[in-house]
Amino acid sequence: MSATDRQKIVDSVPQTGFFGHPKGLFTLFFTEFWERFSYYGMRAILVYYMYYEVSKGGLGFPEDMALSIMSIYGSLVYMSGIIGGWLADRIFGTSKAVFYGGVLIMLGHILLAIPGNATLFFASMIMIVLGTGLLKPNVSSIVGEIYSEQDNRRDAAFSIFYMGINLGGFISPLIVGAVGMNNFHLGFSIAAVGMFIGLVVYVVTRTKNLGLAGTIVRNPIPAEQKKKLFTWIGIGLVVLAVLVTVGILTGILTFETFIKIVGVLGLLIPTMYFIVMYRSPQTTAVERSRILAYIPLFIASIMFWAIQEQTSTVLASFADKRTQLDFAGIHISPAWFQSLNPLFIIALAPAFAWLWLKLGNRQPTIPQKFSLGLLFAGLSFLVILVPAYFGGANSLVNPLWLVLSYFIVVIGELCLSPVGLSATTKLAPAAFTAQMMSMWFLSNAAAQAINAQIVKFYTPDTEMLYFGVIGGVAIVLALILFLFSSKIQNFMKGIR
Repeated sequence: MSATDRQKIVDSVPQTGFFGHPKGLFTLFFTEFWERFSYYGMRAILVYYMYYEVSKGGLGFPEDMALSIMSIYGSLVYMSGIIGGWLADRIFGTSKAVFYGGVLIMLGHILLAIPGNATLFFASMIMIVLGTGLLKPNVSSIVGEIYSEQDNRRDAAFSIFYMGINLGGFISPLIVGAVGMNNFHLGFSIAAVGMFIGLVVYVVTRTKNLGLAGTIVRNPIPAEQKKKLFTWIGIGLVVLAVLVTVGILTGILTFETFIKIVGVLGLLIPTMYFIVMYRSPQTTAVERSRILAYIPLFIASIMFWAIQEQTSTVLASFADKRTQLDFAGIHISPAWFQSLNPLFIIALAPAFAWLWLKLGNRQPTIPQKFSLGLLFAGLSFLVILVPAYFGGANSLVNPLWLVLSYFIVVIGELCLSPVGLSATTKLAPAAFTAQMMSMWFLSNAAAQAINAQIVKFYTPDTEMLYFGVIGGVAIVLALILFLFSSKIQNFMKGIR
């Protein structure tokens, strides 16, 4: 997108009206708030819906399969962001991508709300994966478009926007969890209504508040090439459909095979990205050095998200089956624990922002912050071992232990996640800025692809070994990263 186009967009957006920010931030804040409300509300009860017996309103999947499906779903959500970003950049722009994505997400939740079988369930998952891939990365891009590059309100705007994400993530498990654990389909209906409200806010206010933001295709495909491209895409989809059908009918493509395919893609795609960026003639020697520095950070990120993302799989099962849910005179829904992560982020993020500012040049380097993030992630799993060790594998655990585990991993997240986003923009080669940001999100996709392979080993009998090994590996990697942090810092060529 040219500088002229960027200025046209900024000029078309009312620059005041939402706490001193452009009115467009109101539209994007509440669109994302309701999208996250629907996503995290659905996610809070999804794993229970899969493994609960049919007599209890569930699908009756084996628990290990349900945990794997949950991980695969999370991995595909992050992978689909690459497709969503490409479609927005090359074909129909970010504004339409957000709208189409919201519609697909809503339809996916509606399918979940219909009592049915596994076919409806998997159809809904496909819609939500594609819809989230269209909406999630592109709504964030529009936030950046409504400000000029020199506008000092930009960082504050993303902080406000991030608050909307976490508010939606905090409230939805409390509401959907309270209703959905008694009636799964009613809970999914609430998630669908949430996305519908977000769409209404977006459609009603976008013309007035967003102006031209999101309407300009950044790197459009030339008209003469579009027909050929769509033809090849159509052929590719038909071939894929045929291969999948044949694979299912012949028994070659099973769910286990699909998990392995996604696992390979989760590692293969970022590896190919690294190779392409490193070998590109557009990448300078300094930028190649920074790419090498980014690789250990990327590996650390995979390890961190492999633990953090188990809050919706293994720890969700732990909350349901191993935790005292009658506590202090109230009955706790296991889905409510999903609200802890955004709650702690809302509470602690300002403190961490103040801490880094206060430390100034004395603050830890980027690799050291990553090592701290990994350390706390490992400790969050080891904490779970304490009540299990003293109480035995079959005893119910005080819920405060689970709260403590969530609290510790959020400390790690605040050491690693915001720092990772910032480091990604700093270390990215000039010719691959957008692709490098996709790489950051692919670390989460890779983590959950790996999780799909390992969560099936979790059982009450293997609990001590499971948490101990994964937590211990994370701590060992944290120590290795810390020891090599100065060497990694040297490869960053002046970036701090």
